[in-house]
Amino acid sequence: MEREYLSRTAFATAHGADPDELARVEEFARSHHLAVAESSAERRSVVLTGRAADACAAFSVELGQYRHAAGTYRGRDGLVSVPEELEPLVEGVFGLDNRPQARTHFRIADPDAVTASFPPNEVSSIYRFPAGATGQGECVGIIELGGGYRQADLDTFFGQLGLGNPGVTAVAVDGGANAPTGDPSGPDAEVMLDIEIVGAVAPDARIAVYFAPNTDQGFLDAVTTAVHDQANAPSVISISWGGPESSWTAQAQRALDQAFADAAALGVTVCVASGDSGADDGVGDGKAHVDFPASSPHALACGGTRLEASGTTITAETVWNSGGGATGGGVSDTFALPSWQDAASIPPSINGNRVGRGVPDIAGNADPVTGYRIEVDGQQSTVGGTSAVAPLWAGLVALVNEKLGKPVGFLNPALYGLAAGGAALRDVTSGTNALGSTPGYTAGTGWDACTGLGSPEGQALLDALAAQT
Repeated sequence: MEREYLSRTAFATAHGADPDELARVEEFARSHHLAVAESSAERRSVVLTGRAADACAAFSVELGQYRHAAGTYRGRDGLVSVPEELEPLVEGVFGLDNRPQARTHFRIADPDAVTASFPPNEVSSIYRFPAGATGQGECVGIIELGGGYRQADLDTFFGQLGLGNPGVTAVAVDGGANAPTGDPSGPDAEVMLDIEIVGAVAPDARIAVYFAPNTDQGFLDAVTTAVHDQANAPSVISISWGGPESSWTAQAQRALDQAFADAAALGVTVCVASGDSGADDGVGDGKAHVDFPASSPHALACGGTRLEASGTTITAETVWNSGGGATGGGVSDTFALPSWQDAASIPPSINGNRVGRGVPDIAGNADPVTGYRIEVDGQQSTVGGTSAVAPLWAGLVALVNEKLGKPVGFLNPALYGLAAGGAALRDVTSGTNALGSTPGYTAGTGWDACTGLGSPEGQALLDALAAQT
């Protein structure tokens, strides 16, 4: 089916904030001695600065310092409020609370446990990504909430693969920056995993890395900046950070889901890792939980498999569940069942009878012991986790966009429509994402809450999508 997408300029005109409404919000801020640092019609946001006391008075909250395992953060007491006349205009207020919001979804393999490791371009060959496609003319956006990359590592990694360095641009959001920590087990591993997978899979694609603070405001601003970035204009975005739905406020979930809906209107695909802690997503309360923002109905949620291959032939593929980690997946407690999952036989949540948005949608190699060889902080490591699957699929989308000559955009309805044919996706039917005594889901024929519709058959997927247009 032919789909029409808005340009970023047309979107800003048709769906951006009304200038008069922005002015009313700005006037409210100034009346409370807060300065307007930035106002964006297309992102529908106003950024304010000022004293904590003035912010407390403006939004009727109290701010305090709190301790957690990694240090201290600023938190609020009380419900955020705005004047009644602004209530229809303001969907959320972010930045009062700056606690760490999300976690990475990578796992570094114990070298003694590795049974096979792959350079990322070998994984793309195993999954039969379209031959002759390089991502030329495409840009892949990557969201990062910490860490950074070093050019020396990129030179080493891509040199060893015989590939030229991709064009990588760091975009600062809310004071974030490309800031390598020097710790190959820390957030640098996330950044390098994302860049190196995309650059190996789609070597001619440009890569824009959006660095922001790890807060709900930073996460949201990084996404909206990427979605509405007219300079870099990514056609696909990869996100490997997230957390259990229960760790997010309702306003943050609504705002990020709306940002992904904006991406869909612009023809931008958003690939999001589904988590590495099995069906309970690391909560530990004896119940099942899914990871957000993977659970957004406007995200392509990426689950994990264990991939075994001989040359470029898959010999076995099962649900990733090993070494204390397993693919995230289940049924959302927040989002309703989307219409494009109506025929996918999403089961009730194992917590009860609720049928909601099923996670993940698709999958790919994620087991660290069959993981990806990457270079980070001068060291070579084998890394897995669903963090690897989001950039893998983002790279595939860049190749498909190049071949089609236009963006595929919001893929979910098309993928669920293709599932009955079976050729474009490899059904993974063995394994579970239950960890220990924690409840979980079991893979089976068709969609399941471990690997979704399955792993990619790249060329077949391209052919099927081409036949729809």
